Parts: sequence; C-alpha cells; structure tokens
Amino acid sequence: MSEQYRAYLIGENGIFRAAEAFEAPSDSLALAFAERFARRGDVEVWQLGRKIGVLRGPSPPEVQSRSLRPN
Repeated sequence: MSEQYRAYLIGENGIFRAAEAFEAPSDSLALAFAERFARRGDVEVWQLGRKIGVLRGPSPPEVQSRSLRPN
C-alpha cells in the first residue's frame, strides 16, 4: 500500500519554492524518489505532518571550487 508524500524544494532564504506530491510504499523509497528534485537545491520530504528527511542539493559552484583548492 502506497502512502502520500510531498517533496518541498527549499530556496536560499529557507522558504519553500516548489512542492511535488507523490506516492511511495515506504519512507526509504520516498527519499530515493525525491533525490531527483535535489538536483535543483535542498529538498525536505514529508509524509503528512511527519518530516521524513532533508536531501542536500549540489553546492554552489564557488563553494565547490574553493573546496578543491589545495591549502
């Protein structure tokens, strides 16, 4: 039996920018499904009033390039 979930894309200011409703048979499969949205930024996954988890999106390019520089 599938449950209803929502994936919320979080903007830089912490405000939800978009939401996507979907069904999944378990929390772990809901998180796996929501990973596709994390390409655009951080995503919170909820099942009704229960927060399942937060998926971190890619770091901004300037942060990535700084982390690759030798110290």
